[in-house]
Amino acid sequence: MEWKTIGFLLATGLAATTTQQARADSADSAAESSTDIIVSGVRPGALLQETSTGSRLGLTALEMPASVTRIDGDSIRARGDLDILSAVVRAPGVTSSANPGNGGTALALRGFSGQGSVLQLVDGVRLFPVAGTITFPTDPWNVDRIELLSGPASVLYGQGALGGAVNIITRSPNAERTQFDAEAGYGSQNSWRAAAGVGGPLNEQFSYRIDASYRESDGYVDRGHSKSLALSGALRFRPNENFSLTLRNDYGNQRPMEYFGTPLIDGKLVKGNQRRNYNVADASLHYRDNRTSLTADWTVAEGITLSNAAYRLTSKRLFRNLESYFYNGGTGQIDRMDNYGIVHDQTQYGDQATVRINRPIAGLKNDLVVGFDANLIKLTYSNDFGSDPQEDMVDPFAFDPGLFFDTQGIAPRYRTRTNEYSIFAEDRLALTDQLSLVAGIRHERDKVQRRNIVYNPDGSTSEVNAFPLGATNRKFRNTTWRIGGVYQPTSNISLYGQYSTGVDPLGTLTTFTTNKAQFVFTNATGDQVEAGIKAVFLDGRGSATLAAYRIVKKKLVAQRTMSSPIEQIGQRSAKGIEASLTLQLTDRLGFDANGTVLDADYDDFISGGTSYTGNTPPNVPEVSANLSLYWTPVDRLRATASLRYVGRTFSDNANDYRVPGYAVADAGLTYELTPNLGVNLRVYNLFDKDYATTTYNDEQWILGRPRSIDVSVTAHF
Repeated sequence: MEWKTIGFLLATGLAATTTQQARADSADSAAESSTDIIVSGVRPGALLQETSTGSRLGLTALEMPASVTRIDGDSIRARGDLDILSAVVRAPGVTSSANPGNGGTALALRGFSGQGSVLQLVDGVRLFPVAGTITFPTDPWNVDRIELLSGPASVLYGQGALGGAVNIITRSPNAERTQFDAEAGYGSQNSWRAAAGVGGPLNEQFSYRIDASYRESDGYVDRGHSKSLALSGALRFRPNENFSLTLRNDYGNQRPMEYFGTPLIDGKLVKGNQRRNYNVADASLHYRDNRTSLTADWTVAEGITLSNAAYRLTSKRLFRNLESYFYNGGTGQIDRMDNYGIVHDQTQYGDQATVRINRPIAGLKNDLVVGFDANLIKLTYSNDFGSDPQEDMVDPFAFDPGLFFDTQGIAPRYRTRTNEYSIFAEDRLALTDQLSLVAGIRHERDKVQRRNIVYNPDGSTSEVNAFPLGATNRKFRNTTWRIGGVYQPTSNISLYGQYSTGVDPLGTLTTFTTNKAQFVFTNATGDQVEAGIKAVFLDGRGSATLAAYRIVKKKLVAQRTMSSPIEQIGQRSAKGIEASLTLQLTDRLGFDANGTVLDADYDDFISGGTSYTGNTPPNVPEVSANLSLYWTPVDRLRATASLRYVGRTFSDNANDYRVPGYAVADAGLTYELTPNLGVNLRVYNLFDKDYATTTYNDEQWILGRPRSIDVSVTAHF
């Protein structure tokens, strides 16, 4: 029996055996929580809470010269966000660029998109994508909170973070009291889910947390079945107040919809084909991820803290699909092509250590962090790219999807071994009670080794160096830094400014190309200038932020003419304004609002002799906004409503293919049957809007979910 099955049975058993004790504990701690079921989405005090994503110094958002957003896990679950992507896009300036090719997780932020510019972290640990794909984690059930750093984050986390970084922070053991949470729901498209979690003290030294979640749906397109299982467990040993050791394991097993988008007909969505799935009948998408970590925190002496996190992440992904579809005006048929079979077998080992020193310098308060990151990523990349192509035509509205065609089989084609080493430091010096300086620096070295797998006529295989020019590996060295200042005329108002630098890869580090022309290139570099203001007001019932920025990214690959050499001379930029407002108007009424307006452009970009200078990069909306209302009209009843707007985008560099903007409204009701038990009614896409969240090809749109209704029961003890 696999450990995931054991974990699920253990979680169920613990939930059952601890329910009675949890009920007693919840009665004793009623004063600690105003309610267990009615969760307000308004968090005006978030700016006053410490954040671990924008800085390692233990600063609050008000004390940082950067834009940091916090999304509380209880609010995510109370809103009914069914995946992490749905939660993250509620933050200022964040939009989805997710499709099956990137694992359904890619984001756009501040004019930059994809896994190579918007970094994703779990508990502060960086994930290394394979060919732009990340598949872990996606289930929000075991999330404590999500923190977002907008703008270059390379000084904290390394290459691939010019647009920003998203940090998913998981639930941790509670040493104070036992807690039990559960939710079960059913809704449109025959969608159902069940989740449970329990945690608390085992004795004075040990505490634990266990969570399990299962989801399944028939989907909103033909043959759109999906299912996922997420398990997590954590055990913390804390013999005294100065030392703790936490062991945790997180497992995810996903089979998402095998849906690669809907082809336009004569450039438009047509009612008859918008829910058709043009993939083959035996298509497959399957992701399995498992992460194990051991984290130690030790207060050596007053003002000196050591932290170390060692981890191992395995990811196995299968793609077996007919992926591309185009409407042929001459035949009136849909042309299907690109039968790709791909397997990623990836293992990431790593260690992250920091020393934090809070000691004055020359009588001035000073906080310093120094540390290092080390990662080893092993990848075996398998595919069927030598197989005969599968191309056919089908009727747009009624067709036999057929079967996957593969004359060669999916087999290992190359292996890579990627080493990442970095050292970093960050410091905050309080010049006065109102004025402080925050600075950071990071030096990173990356080395990629790649060996192609050759299949010999006798059936044997051999591995050969894949790099050109006689090299056996490719090395990158980058140094990034930032410096900023914060002025606080009062304890609840901050004015700040910052200059920061960042680095993005030209492709994906773990699958670095062997092309001779690109082999000599470095990473793309960039910098940002940002200024803003943050405030908490009305005795903590309101908060607001305003930020203005400009980011420039240089060293893009460009080709002046069809015959000229490829050069690293291109440039793109983005400038914009972001704002947010959170206000608890009365004890029963509050709202969150945020929005961004930006201008993203290719400043100098010529490819194959065609100039794209002045155009907007693909998958980058220049306007987006969110509004969420929370209302408790009577005791025990909460109503929510949210509106999300995303402006138009383009799916190509030439801006010939435009994807319209959209507005989507959601609504919900929660009724508290008892202080520990509630029932929820949620309506997604209230007005049944047809819209594309992103694209897979120029005229192949990934459509959003149609109007859907969900009913669930929530328990908290």
